[in-house]
Amino acid sequence: MNKILIKNATVVNDLQAFEADVLIEGEFITRIDKNIAAGNIKNIIDAGGKYLLPGVIDDQVHFREPGLTHKGNIASESKAAVAGGITTFIEQPNTNPQTTSIERLEEKFAIAANTSFANYSFMFGGTNDNLEEIKKLDKNACAGVKLFLGSSTGNMLVDDETVIEKIFSSTDLVISAHCEDETTIKNNLEKYKSIYGDNIPVKFHPLIRSEEACYLSSSKAIELAKKTGARLHVFHVSTEKETHQFVNNIPLKDKKITAEVCIHHLYFTDKDYEKKGTLIKWNPAVKTRADKEGLWKALLDDRIDVVATDHAPHTLEEKNNVYTKAPSGGPLVQHALPAMLQAYHEGKIELGKIVQKMCHNPATLFSIEKRGFIKEGFYADLVLADLNNEWTVAKNNILYKCGWSPFEEKVFGSKITHTFVNGHLAYREGNFSNEKNVKRLTFNR
Repeated sequence: MNKILIKNATVVNDLQAFEADVLIEGEFITRIDKNIAAGNIKNIIDAGGKYLLPGVIDDQVHFREPGLTHKGNIASESKAAVAGGITTFIEQPNTNPQTTSIERLEEKFAIAANTSFANYSFMFGGTNDNLEEIKKLDKNACAGVKLFLGSSTGNMLVDDETVIEKIFSSTDLVISAHCEDETTIKNNLEKYKSIYGDNIPVKFHPLIRSEEACYLSSSKAIELAKKTGARLHVFHVSTEKETHQFVNNIPLKDKKITAEVCIHHLYFTDKDYEKKGTLIKWNPAVKTRADKEGLWKALLDDRIDVVATDHAPHTLEEKNNVYTKAPSGGPLVQHALPAMLQAYHEGKIELGKIVQKMCHNPATLFSIEKRGFIKEGFYADLVLADLNNEWTVAKNNILYKCGWSPFEEKVFGSKITHTFVNGHLAYREGNFSNEKNVKRLTFNR
């Protein structure tokens, strides 16, 4: 059995940081202690001065396979994720074809088994007419059900309220929802098109996909979840107003309604459209400084439970179209953890809180088995980070297939140096292993 001993690390787990050695045997963490004797272990990593974190679990990515692979694919984007300390991803159903049947779901699992650099699972897409397929899902076969309650990339809008209520009433799986009110958005878009045609200045994006559109949709979904008892997870909350719908007075494991915030909504504001343009065009839109500050407050006081990326690459050619033709979304998996570690350097968040929101909570929320924590008996999905190693995001170190990042020219103060996936050292100091040891997620539901 392969053994790796990580010596002298500062381990961050369960809101604590402590000095320890960590022994990996095969795929698992078998011992966490001070001064573990090396004995006959040949593979020893001195982590002195570095921080050992659980591998990040990203609960919302779009890796574009099948059907949209000119933008990215499971191999390219999971490789970038591993370089950024993400060891597990949950991918979304708006591919081509869409993941709206069990057959299509298993096809994606087969692709990932052959090509992924990280552990994987997939969301099953709900539509206006596939309720019977949702009812057939094995609760341990995939991460959950995804509903687009506002249209976005992939045209998977679910707008039949009778169907939505039936879905909420028919599954015990986590229902993850994109919440934007379609009617509000269409009316706003027509207003600006009447003035500017297709060439609407991108600064109006947060007024088209407005606070009102987000709140109308998320409040309706939350009301329905309370009525039906459904397990609802609201993806990419983008407004301060929405944060007041979520509670922080009960443990995460007991919450029926949870929330996620994405990196871009924590970092950018509407003032950044002038410089970044459509590169920061997302759905939901990046909004005001007050919204950004409200999201940070809700994250820190535990009304918001998870930090994710909504990684959604497009080519620069596509992004450089006029407003109405430029797709929403951008690549983030390689830079999400460095961005949050930068927030730590800036005094916005503690390291333990980063680990809680990016590692522990996704594992707890989706009932992922033996991941998300640094514990004996858990899979050795681990990340070593050097918190005193500045680097600049630039074209020559971006790994996304699309070749760009909204963080270009950003200086980060922390660098991911090692990433372990199931005990296998998959990434080290800019180099990837020629071998892979990845797994389909299992769930304890």
